[in-house]
This record gives sequence, structure tokens and C-alpha cells, in this order.
Amino acid sequence: MEALFALSLFPYLAFLYFLQKSGKAPRLAMFGFYFLLVFVLVTIPVGIYCKLVLHETLSNVDWLHGPAEALLTISNIFVVLGFKQALDDKLG
Repeated sequence: MEALFALSLFPYLAFLYFLQKSGKAPRLAMFGFYFLLVFVLVTIPVGIYCKLVLHETLSNVDWLHGPAEALLTISNIFVVLGFKQALDDKLG
């Protein structure tokens, strides 16, 4: 399963590249999409720590899983607010 998670990074990076290149995504939403990489970069080593040191999966270690998921939530908030702002600007 971890290999699938790692492989999914490449299509996501391609998505970011083409979305950035199009210039059509709202800036705040783009920031949210990029911030998702922070979630990934934090979650991978924390997940490895859980597996090697705590002998558990990250999802079973609440004190680490909660903050990691908070990063995902923050990313989603930026994306939603970015598109909401763009709609508000367009609709006047």
C-alpha cells in the first residue's frame, strides 16, 4: 500500500505542473494544492517512525495522526477558500 502512496506522487506533481502552467487556478487554491505536499512530506517520515519505533501504523497513533490530518484539512481549506474567492470575484 505504501508503494501505491509513493507512486501517486508523480501524477499529483504532473497535475500541479499543468495547473500552474495553465494560469487559470486561483492563487489561494494553488497554494492549497502545493500545501498538500507539506502533508505528504510530514506524513511519510511520521508513518515510518510509527512503523519502526512504535510498531504501529500511523492511523493507530492518535497523537501523531491527528496533527498529520490537520495538515490535510488546512490544505483543503485553502483550496476551497481559493475557489470561493474566485467565484465571488467572478459573480461580483
